[in-house]
Amino acid sequence: QVQLVESGGGLVQAGGSLRLSCAASGSLYVIDTMGWYRQIPGKQRDLVASIIRGGTTNYADSVKGRFTISRDSAKNTVYLEMNGLKPEDTALYYCNLKGLTYLGAFEIWGQGTLVTVSS
Repeated sequence: QVQLVESGGGLVQAGGSLRLSCAASGSLYVIDTMGWYRQIPGKQRDLVASIIRGGTTNYADSVKGRFTISRDSAKNTVYLEMNGLKPEDTALYYCNLKGLTYLGAFEIWGQGTLVTVSS
């Protein structure tokens, strides 16, 4: 019913910037929260940033002041602007959506987009 398509990952030098995009498609659902998580091999998937329906945002301490999450409600798209990238930001970034359909609550994930930051 709902699908997430991610884009924007790539290779950048330390101190550079990238913008990730995640577009949600489908119908007959309401978005509660959209966010970005990241994961490196052998470790758990951790929250980077999220934005709730009312517009409130939250960030992992490690990215505060460097990353900004935003949304375009008309397009059901969430963005992650990443500035001042560090090698430790290297990870597979996953888009996450928590929503509600007429059948109940659900959660879905994007396929992931790779961000690599060189020293």
